[in-house]
Amino acid sequence: MKFRKSMGMLLCSLMLVTTAACGSGGEKSSTETDKTGGTEATAPAATDAEDTGETAADAETDPVSTTPELDFDMGGRTIKWVSWYDESIKEDNPDNIEKKKNLDALMKKHNFKIEYVVVDYGEYKDKVTASLMSGTPVGDIIRLARPWMIPTLVKKDMFWPVDEYTKNDKVFIQQYTNEYSLYEGRGYGFRAGINGASSGILYNRTLMANMGIKPLQDYVNEGNWNWDTFMQVAKEANKDTNNDGKLDTWGLASDSLLVPAMAANEANLVADGKQTLDNPKTLEVLNFLSKLATEKIGRPSEGGDWTEPGQFFRQGNTLMYAGSDYETNDFHKDMPDIDIGFVPFPKGPSVTEYHSLLTIPNYLTIPKAVEHPEQLVYIYEKINDIKSVYDYPKQASLESYFSNEDDVNNAKLAGESIKVVESDNGYPEMPFYDLIGEIREGVSVSTVIEKYKAPFQAAVDKIWKQ
Repeated sequence: MKFRKSMGMLLCSLMLVTTAACGSGGEKSSTETDKTGGTEATAPAATDAEDTGETAADAETDPVSTTPELDFDMGGRTIKWVSWYDESIKEDNPDNIEKKKNLDALMKKHNFKIEYVVVDYGEYKDKVTASLMSGTPVGDIIRLARPWMIPTLVKKDMFWPVDEYTKNDKVFIQQYTNEYSLYEGRGYGFRAGINGASSGILYNRTLMANMGIKPLQDYVNEGNWNWDTFMQVAKEANKDTNNDGKLDTWGLASDSLLVPAMAANEANLVADGKQTLDNPKTLEVLNFLSKLATEKIGRPSEGGDWTEPGQFFRQGNTLMYAGSDYETNDFHKDMPDIDIGFVPFPKGPSVTEYHSLLTIPNYLTIPKAVEHPEQLVYIYEKINDIKSVYDYPKQASLESYFSNEDDVNNAKLAGESIKVVESDNGYPEMPFYDLIGEIREGVSVSTVIEKYKAPFQAAVDKIWKQ
């Protein structure tokens, strides 16, 4: 019970922390990461990566995908851009300076002004939903998270589909339109910047060397960093170094790894309106978690809350922690004498590449009550269509997080494919933490699946069949 209560506290706390991972001003404060004991839940954060200046635009513009120059007059209209954080362009790096110049030129050419409206995150969903239902949306461009709008609000025809306007893949992240905001074949969201935070395994390289453990980087270099080698490494680091009969170093800060393991195996809990607990890929994930628990591979809880795995890692006696790239900054401050490394989350048995995770994708939308959506998306495209000074998206952030070239390359690799894992964030009545709790308590996977298939489906049906 204590476990489930602390998990609920985690979810609330992460509401203001994790999607920086998915977001802006330099993912320093997201998932976009997911942590429940180590990594379980993710919610939109107060920042979004599109404003880091790390644009998706390359040095060259594709003449095929780029929208041709348009000529229209907006009559002095003020465009209201609504978010739970300030999305105005900060002229804090060369890319953002160019974006601000683009905006100024667009305002002059098309005769409009722009107002950035910030709504407190705690009130955001309810306030935005009420405005949409009343026919008087709070803004012309509104940032929303997928579970807040799909399927309920999209079913009510509250938003314009935008996929026909987002073909410029040098600016728009195609996954956000064509996958994350997809409903019945149309995409309703758009965004530029980066996909999100790179999630993986942060590890204590100093402890690894002192214990004589094979470098984790070797497994990556060999193409052999998978769940089996991951568990092997964790077991090697579980040691009683002073011979008092008790472990005093541990390999893994927590065995609560459902969401990152789902992403790493291209699995999910829900697909096409159906629970997928008995899907082969999901079954592999649950068996992996069961093995971590029954073989006592993870460091046991000492009764702490959701921050406990991070605190364990800070003690310097725990080798691996499942988290995200931006968390490294805080670890560096708290562990100044420790060399912290990063490798992707190990590959699951059903995949051939590494994946990061995302549980609540968020993006910009345009309400149906707003006229000329094509003009708004066009303005957004032209703001962000610049020649970036960076070699690749997230370069500035990753090089600030890591000084080791391998770590930078690993984080870059991990962030190249981000998988969305649906959980109770979109299905409030899903007994998500109850299922996790029973797996961690050693209940057999087959028993857990049979017990939770029906309630999981009922939670899904409540959303999709209303």
